[in-house]
Amino acid sequence: MGASGSKPEGAGPGPALPTPSPAPPGVPIGADGKPKKICCSCPDTKKLRDTCIAERGEEHVYCQALIEAHKACLRVEGFKV
Repeated sequence: MGASGSKPEGAGPGPALPTPSPAPPGVPIGADGKPKKICCSCPDTKKLRDTCIAERGEEHVYCQALIEAHKACLRVEGFKV
């Protein structure tokens, strides 16, 4: 501190930290307070769905069931699909 009892120049609290931008309306928020990413949600059902589509095609009845299961999981996570 200087002789007058004030802080030396440049010894302030530092630059303000950026605040996260608010999530767009309808985007679910994770436990960490950040918007969830649909690409990272429900990895188990996503992997099964993607493998089925690659091996059998999107129109296969088994793949259709996996697609619906993945959509249901995403809805539970808060996504509107």
